[in-house]
Amino acid sequence: MADYTLLYILFAPFVGAIALVFVSNRQALLVRGIAAVSAGISLLASFYLFYAYDPVKGGFQFVWRHEWSRQLGVSLYLGVDGIGTPLVLASSILLFAGIFVSWHIKDRTKEFYISLLVLAAATIGVFMSLDLFFLYFFYEMSVIPMYLLLGIWGSHTKGYLEMTDPEGLKKRDSVGFIFNFASNSKEYAAMKLTLFLSAGAVVALMGILLIYKFSGLNTFDILVLREKAKFTGLLADIIWLLIFFGFASIAPIWPLHSWSPVGHAAAPAATSMLHAGVLMKLGHFSIIRVAFEILPETTRELMPIAAVLCVFSIIYGGFVAFYAKDTKYVIGYSSSSHMGYVFLGMAALDYISLTGAVLYMFAHALATGMLFAMAGWVYDQTHSRDIPSLGGLVNRMPFIAGCFIVACMASIGMPGTVNFIAEIMIIVGSWSKYPLQVLVAVVGIVLTMAYLFRMMRGVFYGPMSQHYSHAHDAVAAVDRLPLLLMIACSVGFGIFPGHFYSVIRSGVDPVIARITQVVPVASAEPDNSPQLPAASEKRVASSE
Repeated sequence: MADYTLLYILFAPFVGAIALVFVSNRQALLVRGIAAVSAGISLLASFYLFYAYDPVKGGFQFVWRHEWSRQLGVSLYLGVDGIGTPLVLASSILLFAGIFVSWHIKDRTKEFYISLLVLAAATIGVFMSLDLFFLYFFYEMSVIPMYLLLGIWGSHTKGYLEMTDPEGLKKRDSVGFIFNFASNSKEYAAMKLTLFLSAGAVVALMGILLIYKFSGLNTFDILVLREKAKFTGLLADIIWLLIFFGFASIAPIWPLHSWSPVGHAAAPAATSMLHAGVLMKLGHFSIIRVAFEILPETTRELMPIAAVLCVFSIIYGGFVAFYAKDTKYVIGYSSSSHMGYVFLGMAALDYISLTGAVLYMFAHALATGMLFAMAGWVYDQTHSRDIPSLGGLVNRMPFIAGCFIVACMASIGMPGTVNFIAEIMIIVGSWSKYPLQVLVAVVGIVLTMAYLFRMMRGVFYGPMSQHYSHAHDAVAAVDRLPLLLMIACSVGFGIFPGHFYSVIRSGVDPVIARITQVVPVASAEPDNSPQLPAASEKRVASSE
């Protein structure tokens, strides 16, 4: 079992997607069953992976490798450390929950589940990859199903039906409407997401190719590059900036964030869960895996860039979420704001702060997954996401309202949830280096409480319109299961965080040690690594 655990987790969704190709859409129950079983296998194997991972041993475990091209130095090289393990678990939890959140989809059910399974498997592949080629391959693979899920099964945002051009013709019926940046269509959201992520991916690819070219090692193996590749001067700066901003666009960091809330608003519930829960974390994870591991000295010098930009992410996202009137826009901008906390924890380059950042990625995945799942349920019942027009739904949906309160408590970091532990670690670990940013982060927590409580009050309390008298609660087991699973994990790991902390810390410690150690100016062995012409000066390492 241990030798093939990663293969079970990664390929179970792929096998399920392939099996669905041969099933007719008329067999809806069979389609849902195959999707649920494949996601369930991945989930069970992920829990086994999490609890079987040995934090005392540390390092990369459950390693599996298959050489793909010896000439190019490419291998399907899989392995997880204390950073990748919790994110693999988060992907599997949200995939399994998303299958049941989408249980009542009737429009091309088979195609929907195929896209959802491929999307989740691609994110899992990124978190497992120890080869730069396949890390980028899985990263790019996630864009294709996102485009399909938004463009086909997504929904238009408020004001879409009223939009016309000067001649009175509906803009939404023209091809040019897709490129109208004042539009509110699902096609526009899908196109914007694809363009932003593809552009960022190309930037990151340039950095990866420079690593491959100038390392002189003829390999994409991250572990070999980490130990043997030497980059200094201008070359190191260029590579680091390409990697950082290329992957930060999906994180998303301000000002590269604008694709994300639009994508959240247009996406179906399960897609929004994976989008906010794990797709956005691909950026943070890839920066840690590539920039932190391969360019530790440059990371120490340039990571303050993230400490500046994260302030704008936290405050801007928080204020826009406060004034937004669409439930999905509130949660979407909230997610963009909260990703600033992860960047703050990463920028501090402290054991506690980076451990908190990784833990926060997992915690945010569960909290936001719950919020998007319930926003989707409310929309399915009322066909509205407009907060001012809703209200009083607690009388029709007591279970959903109760779960919504728990999700809000988790999102603001109430004690008893795993978010609380993560936020405290980020704040404590970052205080000595970035006190101003920490104060902004605390203000962001207050903002989070304000707009989530405002949304909860507007949706579930107050007078209820008679237009929504037909709405009903989540009663069936398939409707309650995904919410109960996410709540159990959020609260369970919040009350018993011991193993979680040990696992993450085992992955964080060696990364921080590489970055903060004092590196001698001259090495005992000659440095034959290629340099750009302008990169002649040497850096003098500063003592920590």
